[in-house]
Amino acid sequence: MNEINHIDFIISLVAAMVAGVVIGIERQMKKKNAGLKTNALVAVGAAIFVNISYSFMGLANVDNSRIVSQVIIGVGFLGAGVIMKREKHISGLATAASIWCSAGLGCLAALKMYVELATATILIVSINLIFGYLNHYIYDKKKDDAGE
Repeated sequence: MNEINHIDFIISLVAAMVAGVVIGIERQMKKKNAGLKTNALVAVGAAIFVNISYSFMGLANVDNSRIVSQVIIGVGFLGAGVIMKREKHISGLATAASIWCSAGLGCLAALKMYVELATATILIVSINLIFGYLNHYIYDKKKDDAGE
């Protein structure tokens, strides 16, 4: 097995944590089910697993990309836990998507793709903020038009 560079490992975990915290702050401010701690932990956890996969690089019959695919699948199950259906209303989809994106950020951090990590973090927060307000505006307008 290959030796893991401890400094790179630590830097990638800290970068993942920062990205997860940024996503989590926005979710926490909106009082969503999964906020600061959840998004930070998901990002760090994804980074840990991808970093672990580096230990197996170069070994026969090893495909490091399988770790990333398993992170994607595993976090999908975690995100499914925050989706709730009440009568005709479904909530938690954006929170589940944010959790999934936080895992992606952790993978980017572990792959040392720091420019992509920063860009994706800004984009995800922007989507949550801008489209969150747009959704509320459209939803409130529909309620007003229906006379509710």
